[in-house]
Amino acid sequence: MSADPTPQRRPSTLRRRLRTAIIAAGIALAVVLLGTVLVLLRLFDRQDAVTQRYFTAVTQADGAFIQLIDAETAVRGFALTGDPVTLEPFERAAADDLSFRTLAEREERIGDARLADSARAAADSARRWTEEFAEPVMAEVRAEGVGSVTTQEIERGRVLFDETRAAAQDYNDLLRERRSQAVDELAFWTLVGAGTVALLVLAAVALGIALWITLRRWILEPLDSLAADARAVSSGDLRHPVAGVGPGEISALAGDVERMRVALVDQVQAMESSRAEIAVAHELLTEQAEELRRSNRDLEQFAYVASHDLQEPLRKIASFTQLLQKRYGGQMDERADQYIGFAVDGAKRMQQLIQDLLGFSRVGRVGGEVVDVDLAEALAGALDNLSETIAESGAVVTHDELPVVRGEAPLLVQLFQNVVGNGIKFRDPSRIPAIHVSARRVADSWELECRDNGIGIDQQYAERVFVIFQRLHAKDLYEGTGIGLSLCKKIVEFHGGRIWIEQPDGEGTSIRWTLPAADGPSIPKE
Repeated sequence: MSADPTPQRRPSTLRRRLRTAIIAAGIALAVVLLGTVLVLLRLFDRQDAVTQRYFTAVTQADGAFIQLIDAETAVRGFALTGDPVTLEPFERAAADDLSFRTLAEREERIGDARLADSARAAADSARRWTEEFAEPVMAEVRAEGVGSVTTQEIERGRVLFDETRAAAQDYNDLLRERRSQAVDELAFWTLVGAGTVALLVLAAVALGIALWITLRRWILEPLDSLAADARAVSSGDLRHPVAGVGPGEISALAGDVERMRVALVDQVQAMESSRAEIAVAHELLTEQAEELRRSNRDLEQFAYVASHDLQEPLRKIASFTQLLQKRYGGQMDERADQYIGFAVDGAKRMQQLIQDLLGFSRVGRVGGEVVDVDLAEALAGALDNLSETIAESGAVVTHDELPVVRGEAPLLVQLFQNVVGNGIKFRDPSRIPAIHVSARRVADSWELECRDNGIGIDQQYAERVFVIFQRLHAKDLYEGTGIGLSLCKKIVEFHGGRIWIEQPDGEGTSIRWTLPAADGPSIPKE
């Protein structure tokens, strides 16, 4: 079989296509935006020139021209009347900062040399009229009176003022010409700005249309084809091939879906071939479940036998050995009395052990009602059961404010009875037993502590004490079957909590456990 001489060209990736399209669109949009910004800047500059610069300049030039005319009128009036009141416009114009000299300095700062020269010429003419006519005339009138000013002097002052008026008018005309040019430029750039904005809108619309066409050709249509093939496969036609169309990423995705379809076909075939094995395994599980149910029934029957049939002969043994001890105690030798005592004690221990085992086996198996339990009431019930033990030992049992939790009340009473009973049982002979129960909220649970001042537990045995039948002391020192704390652990774990021994910072033992709060998650049932 010969190889294809023309290599297959890989489809261009969607990332590359989109990057090229976005760069091209971005460049075009950037050019349009740059042009728009330049046009708007020019438009704002011309608008500022018309509404601010030239408007202010024309207003000030008119004001300076009017002040100049008022000053000339005031000087002529003073020359005719000699009344100092008539000089008020002249003095006001001299004191005012508004003058053609000021306008010339402003035009120089702006950079308009022609306007600055025109304003400076008007200022020089006004200064020459003031120095050569106004000030000499006013001085002559003040010194010699009204008739001292000659006709030649008046005529010479008129000629000087006409020159000043003409220079000021030239400046005003040039200023208005510049403003008219700025107005024309503003109108032109306004039209250009409107056209640029319209071009920007059209460019945005064109880019949007081009983007939509591009996305439809490069993404939507290939995805629609891929989705149609995927729906055909998901509807049950596992033989339907998934074609690879579109840009590189979508084509690669189609290839992945095709490989997934092939793998799914293989898995379906494997599942069909293993269906018989699953059926056999199901039958085995059914048989094991039935066997487990039979085993549970046997355990329940054993519990019944242990609680009734097994305890009845134990009660007889205990009764007759106690009767034997009462009737013949002291009549035989010391060893015989010792043997009888061993028999009585063993029968009692066996009865207690059977009762504890029954209680241990019933936790979680004999279902009670899960309700909101006030732990203060549960502790009170436990203390009532331990009233004789508390009275004999002189123990002092205290507690903080205890919460309400979710659980089975009889089990929680038994839990308190065991932990408080342990605190009394393993007391220090040198001090009165003191036991304190406290609680604190931790997330959605309550953490409780039973703290005593007894002999304590070495930290290395903190886990061992919760194992059933494990004892840390000899039976002749502390009575019990070794089931108490293991029963506590089973009760706490049945309620979804945990129990542990905390090393206290002082004497005694600290037993801590958690219980779900009344507003927390419910107790998991087996």
